[in-house]
Amino acid sequence: MESTGNRTRTLEQVMHIVFLATATASIISVILISAFIFMTGIPTMAEIGLGEFLLGRNWFPRHTPAQFGIFPMIISSIYVTIGAIVLGVPLGLLTAIFLARFCPKNIYRLIKPAVELMAGIPSVVYGFFGMMVIVPLIRDVFRGLGFATTGFSMLAAIILLGIMILPTIIGLSEAAIAVVPRSYYEGAVALGASHERATMSIVVPAAKSGIFASIILGIGRAIGETMAVIMVAGGQSIMPENILSGVRTMTMNIVMEMGYAAGLHRDSLIATGAVLFVFILLINIAFNLIKRKVR
Repeated sequence: MESTGNRTRTLEQVMHIVFLATATASIISVILISAFIFMTGIPTMAEIGLGEFLLGRNWFPRHTPAQFGIFPMIISSIYVTIGAIVLGVPLGLLTAIFLARFCPKNIYRLIKPAVELMAGIPSVVYGFFGMMVIVPLIRDVFRGLGFATTGFSMLAAIILLGIMILPTIIGLSEAAIAVVPRSYYEGAVALGASHERATMSIVVPAAKSGIFASIILGIGRAIGETMAVIMVAGGQSIMPENILSGVRTMTMNIVMEMGYAAGLHRDSLIATGAVLFVFILLINIAFNLIKRKVR
């Protein structure tokens, strides 16, 4: 017995060290990435001028003198992200509620694997779908209404990203709703609530922490997505005038030009990554504050 106890304690100590090492590696990785981005980005912003870099409307890295203003990319990123949230969050949340509380088992066995399959589809495949289906559809519909557009636009990017964030929101929200204790629902029904009212008034609010987490991850996916957006958004580094304008997000700007950038041009792209990092950090902080207030 004593030998078995010693082996158990040794195994626990080893696993404690393993878990500590993996957690430490994760923290160190984040620190190193942050240090690299900001050690290059902050001096670059200072060299260009913080106001000129963040609020400048011209991005002409090959001109003399070069101009590095990312304000159009910031605005485009915000617009596209908000649009994807408005489209994807309600649809994803309602689908999660349906799967968790209303879906018949035979239909669930069809929908659930389809949602999981969507999560595994590569971004470039979504991009091809956007190019071949969404872009022509937007072009034909709006040309029929008298608008001149190629279809490669902010609207195409919003629709595509709204579709792409669905698996994240549906999967995590459904899991959060499913783990709410059954007693919550049964208590509401015992007090006279209908199935729908008990679900929407008691069960879903009880799962709000998991739902908020799914929304945050969905937003992260929308902000960080690059390849699919490049294929449908148009890529113009100008201020968007309307939803049919071609746009270039911050991630698009980095990917499209990093391959040939050098010197200050390359450093300005890294500085764009630093702005994107801060942007995502602020969104996470804002959602955490909101989550605390709604508890």
